[in-house]
Amino acid sequence: MAEPHVPPFFVETIMFLSAAVVAVPLAKRIGLGSVVGYLLAGLAIGPFGLNFFSDAHQILTFAELGVVLLLFVIGLELEPARLWKMKRDIFGLGSSQVIVSGIVLCALLWLIGQPMNVALVAGFGLALSSTAFAIQILQERGQLGAPYGQRAFGILLFQDMSIVPLLSMVALLSPKMGPSSYAELAFEVVMIVGAVAGVVLAGRYLLSPVFSFLASSRAREVMLAAALLVALGSAGLMQLVGLSMALGAFLSGVMLAESSFRHTLEADIEPFRSLLMGLFFIAVGMALQLDIIAANWLIVAVGVLALMLIKGIIIWALARTFGSNNSDALRIAVTLPQGGEFAFVLFAAAAGSAILPLETNNILTAIVILSMLLTPIAGMGLDFVAARLNKAGVTSEHIEGFSEAHPSVLIVGFGRFGMMVSQMLTSEGISITALDNRPDRINYARKLGYSIYYGDATRLDVLKAAGGDTATLIALCIENDQVMRQAVKQIRAEFPKAAIYCRATDRAHALDLHRLGVDFQIRETFESSLVFGRTALSFLGLPQDRISEIEADVRARDEERLQMQLEGGTYAGSEKLHQRTPSQSAASHARPQESNHP
Repeated sequence: MAEPHVPPFFVETIMFLSAAVVAVPLAKRIGLGSVVGYLLAGLAIGPFGLNFFSDAHQILTFAELGVVLLLFVIGLELEPARLWKMKRDIFGLGSSQVIVSGIVLCALLWLIGQPMNVALVAGFGLALSSTAFAIQILQERGQLGAPYGQRAFGILLFQDMSIVPLLSMVALLSPKMGPSSYAELAFEVVMIVGAVAGVVLAGRYLLSPVFSFLASSRAREVMLAAALLVALGSAGLMQLVGLSMALGAFLSGVMLAESSFRHTLEADIEPFRSLLMGLFFIAVGMALQLDIIAANWLIVAVGVLALMLIKGIIIWALARTFGSNNSDALRIAVTLPQGGEFAFVLFAAAAGSAILPLETNNILTAIVILSMLLTPIAGMGLDFVAARLNKAGVTSEHIEGFSEAHPSVLIVGFGRFGMMVSQMLTSEGISITALDNRPDRINYARKLGYSIYYGDATRLDVLKAAGGDTATLIALCIENDQVMRQAVKQIRAEFPKAAIYCRATDRAHALDLHRLGVDFQIRETFESSLVFGRTALSFLGLPQDRISEIEADVRARDEERLQMQLEGGTYAGSEKLHQRTPSQSAASHARPQESNHP
């Protein structure tokens, strides 16, 4: 009998999933967060745990695709105009953090006896924080959109851009390589500018029409394939010209941020991003060399504490200098004190260029990984101190935890009804997000100047990407009764804090929505019918006070009849209808056709 065929990486996949399923919930249960759980899972199955895997670096190389998709999703949330508003945080605060932290750490390493070339590489490598860790922590806390979260992200974005000149510095410091010719340098600059311009132009003029065409086919898997192709393709192009893959994915995401498909793309990519990020953190945990730490435990311990303390103080001081209040500056400081994944790239390049000795490289790598591990604990420490100070009567202006409110309105369905609802809200400056699943309607609304996005009312991942979990009110203005029923049930279960307001197509639909327990419903023709009747009565010569009495009576009777129908069925409460004219008396005993009632 032939041996059963086992697919490649099947056993490895089972081990990764098992470790994550066990470690992550336990870590979250004790308040350490999912990042620490993934790190512990990697440590458990790595070379210094159960030894299921011996080479963590190969897995880490593949898992970096999670960082690529993470930056793509972040880019989707940042429109170019909003990104431009962040220029002071990116190029001012971000550049200051890298330069000041790099110089201070370099000077410290030089003073303790390291050669200048080693001190430069190590100092500026340690100055880079972890984009993956910091953003994951911010997202778990729901703080990425908060002012301090945006400022922290600006720092991280500049750090991602700075990897290119830092790698060039390694090449210049290397004893194996001489300086490049001016022609080669000019060619590299032209290649970089051309690649960036290509991504920008494609995102601006090509991607939206392509996704609009794909959306009309209603093939969700094709939309997913296209989203992955855009993210990974732009990342690969940037890597080809020497830039960061993550930076390329971020740039393509920004170009799609104004597209009507941003929320659907984010929801489609999110599962892949989450799994690959988990794999990345597991691989980092596997790369932690416990024998190096044991042999150099004092150096590593002092290095970790010095790194986090020095970077934390510098980031706090710079954030205060650039206008953050003390609370936000502290939160940025405890979010970004760690070393980052790009330090691995820089240290590996320096080791390959004979700048960093192997032992120094291993010690620096251990310091970076342990600083990542301790970052969530630093955040918990700030929360603890904030709680104690608040109990002691210290106001939140001095220090506060990580809580933030994001009130908004989500409108699902942007036809004639939803468009008028949005007019009432936006006229008062209320923030709204609008979704619709018809590309033709989206294109029409965008030509009128509305910001509207492609999305399905029954997909919770899309609703969440559009802000459903933080929305104060969700307005369902769609025409399909069954789709609305399904959406109401899911929204009530997943977003219990959001009020649900619904457009009812007719009286029977209104009764159904009442039974589902929505917060408010209105029949789409009810108010227009009353206005029509008021105008007709006015034309027939009735005074306005009498018309107002009639309208109030009709409204009251209609509400009473709805309550009677909820208890007695469709035909209950028919006696509440006005039937006064002779032509209607003969028909007064006939059962009304409910679907024709407003």
